[in-house]
Amino acid sequence: MFTLTEVASLNDIQPTYRILKPWWDVFMDYLGLVMLMLAIFAGTMQITKDQVACLPILEKTTESVNTIPYTTERPQQPFTSSLGSVPLATQDLPDNVAHEIHETQVTPVSSQSVFSLRQPQPRGLSTNLDYQQYIFVNQMCYHETLPWYSKYFPYLVLIYTIMLMVSSNFWFKYPKSSSKIEHFVSILGRCFESPWTTKALSETACEDSEENKQRIIAGQNAPKQTSTDSQEDGSNLTTPILGNNEVRFSTEKIFPEGPSLTILDKKDGEQAKALFEKVRTFRAHVEDSDFIYKLYVGQTTIKALKLIFILCYTSTFISGIKFKHICKPDIESLTGYNKFFCTHNMAFMLRKLLFTFMAIISLYCLVCLYALFWLFRRSLKEYSFEKVREESSFSDIPDVKNDFAFLLHMVDQYDQLHSKRFAVFLSEVSENKLREISLNHEWTFEKLRQHVTANAQDRQELHLFMLSGLPNAVFDITELEVLKLELIPEIRISAKISQMTNLQELHLYHCPAKVEQTAFTFLRDHLKCLHVKFTDVGEIPPWVYLLRSLRELYLVGNLSSEHNKMIGLESLKDLKNLKMFYLKSNLNKLPTNLADLAPHLVKLLVHNDGTKLVVLNSLKKMTNLVELELHNCDLERIPHSIFSLTNLQELDLKSNSIRTIEEVISFQHLKRLTCLKLWHNRIVTIPQSISHVKNLECLYLSYNKLETLPTALFYLPKLRHLDLSHNAISVIPAEVGILQYLQYFAVTDNKVEVLPKNLFLCTRLKVLCLGNNRITILPESVGELVQLTQLELKGNCLERLPHQLGQCSHLRRSHFHVEDHLFDTLPMEVKEDMSQDSSTT
Repeated sequence: MFTLTEVASLNDIQPTYRILKPWWDVFMDYLGLVMLMLAIFAGTMQITKDQVACLPILEKTTESVNTIPYTTERPQQPFTSSLGSVPLATQDLPDNVAHEIHETQVTPVSSQSVFSLRQPQPRGLSTNLDYQQYIFVNQMCYHETLPWYSKYFPYLVLIYTIMLMVSSNFWFKYPKSSSKIEHFVSILGRCFESPWTTKALSETACEDSEENKQRIIAGQNAPKQTSTDSQEDGSNLTTPILGNNEVRFSTEKIFPEGPSLTILDKKDGEQAKALFEKVRTFRAHVEDSDFIYKLYVGQTTIKALKLIFILCYTSTFISGIKFKHICKPDIESLTGYNKFFCTHNMAFMLRKLLFTFMAIISLYCLVCLYALFWLFRRSLKEYSFEKVREESSFSDIPDVKNDFAFLLHMVDQYDQLHSKRFAVFLSEVSENKLREISLNHEWTFEKLRQHVTANAQDRQELHLFMLSGLPNAVFDITELEVLKLELIPEIRISAKISQMTNLQELHLYHCPAKVEQTAFTFLRDHLKCLHVKFTDVGEIPPWVYLLRSLRELYLVGNLSSEHNKMIGLESLKDLKNLKMFYLKSNLNKLPTNLADLAPHLVKLLVHNDGTKLVVLNSLKKMTNLVELELHNCDLERIPHSIFSLTNLQELDLKSNSIRTIEEVISFQHLKRLTCLKLWHNRIVTIPQSISHVKNLECLYLSYNKLETLPTALFYLPKLRHLDLSHNAISVIPAEVGILQYLQYFAVTDNKVEVLPKNLFLCTRLKVLCLGNNRITILPESVGELVQLTQLELKGNCLERLPHQLGQCSHLRRSHFHVEDHLFDTLPMEVKEDMSQDSSTT
């Protein structure tokens, strides 16, 4: 027995998928029910009524045509039982049956049981068959003579019906399609019932009505506002702010006058955001194939072929269903007869039911052929939301394809409203709009104010990371000076930014930003520093190149060789106040439009990712450069174009592949060069010509492959900072004492064994780094370095420290890097003096 719960679960299947069943599938389901009822009715009739009634056939003899068999043991009345029958004379049979009887062999009749016909005729003919024999004959003739189609017709109809029902719902049950269909129906139902759908469509209607109202007002006031409108239109056309934005939502439309439209229940908002993610994931999963479409076409085709086959072979059995039949069972030895005339009492009803069944099958076949016509007539693997885009403001609804498109076509057969409401969740505009509403609801002014901190420059800074958008409350923090926005996919800077009068620095890290006209005007006149990180050069907002008050610009992103031309299309000539330009990328050559910055650029920093920077000719035009950095550019020599930069004061060639610096003699023409950084290269030797760079004050040669130091290095009279750490230097020349202005000297991580006494003649030394060498003795003359504030001795072979270190009155323990056991060798008073806090001295 079936439980009520199981039956109820079967009943729930139809409502679940009803939106994917077009009218022809529903109609065929009803036809299937009619066929099922027909099978049940025919089966019930056959179980209760189906039987045959047979009479033995009396055949004429040649000797006595007018004699009939008659038994003397029985009365002369005919047998009147409903289950029995009396024998018939051939003249009483139909012509076709009589003809068949004449052709058969005559059966002899016993003379003892024959009476002359001259005697009085009885009312009926008698037979020698009893009741049980008639039952036996009827059963034999039912199984041998009656056509099989007459006996199994109801069961065939039942089987056909079940097969057609299974075929109709096969795509709902097949594993590779049922999971997608179930997911689609679930998402579609939630999208249809989501409060966000109603809200988005209602706001669209409000916007359309508002636009119409504005058109009417503009039309009525056209003579008065012609000049104003034309100015506004002109400004909008020439402003490179929103770019090629097809979206009709602006910040004014997103937040209308009435606050009621911006209020959305938090739970509803979270559910809507989850739906957007589900729709995006489902679309990516379903659009990659057309399996559901092929499966539906296949099941419809198979069903049509099956129906045609049923019609063809069923029509051949119509003539087999007859009321009268001749039965010839091999039972003459039992009954004395070998031929019987039988009637099938269900023949008339079965014939009518068969014609009804064929009519239903024919109608079923026509509907199935129409479904095939619909499937092949239309392009069901493409679905366009053009009509929805025209009727609503969601102009970015994408067209879909493959199984996703087919499912939406099927839904349209049920109700196109489902597709329209579902389209809201395919629109990025709608999703961004929901995010902004939820974002403003979550990030209030008080919450944002708590995230404002003071940075290293003691500026008020706000850093927002991985939000769905830019909260409106940000523009109310008027004291903000630095705004950092990172990994925010959609940023719209509204006119409210004009009230942030203290804002001077803006960071956009992978944040494509669009600004309104008023906001752009404010940024153009007030913004001083801008940082932009991007993946592709096209992500750089076009309005960046028009910020005429900008002083510092940082661009970090991918600018491979094929993109160099693209960046060249954006002119930098409008950045008239730009002083510092930082570019971190993978360049093969410098962008040609850097020449636009030549008249006013003071500082240029180019940090490559190891890509070889070949062409540097554009540097020659930048004669006003004061500071130049070329990091990680795979340079093998010092570029000659640098020697044209007569105003250059600092040159940094860190992390390149420079092996020789013979060109250093050309630096004598750069009279203002004071700082040269050649660290993190492969330099083996320093040429004697280094002494010609008389104005050099800072020289960085750390992390190279130097083994010896030329004496000419120490004939730089103004040298104050010399870094030779992380090389292979074993000897420090005595000429180091010539550097009377030297304040910083580092030879950490070398192979120095002995410190020259002349080193301690550099009495202005403040920092002396000697760690990780092979020094065994620290001379007592170290006490002459009275201005020493930092000393590094760790990693040497020292056994003790001279007590003369106590004469270095500015040296403190926190800046004295030495092993503890060596520090303990100093006198107690020296240790106490060094351990004092510098603030107490």
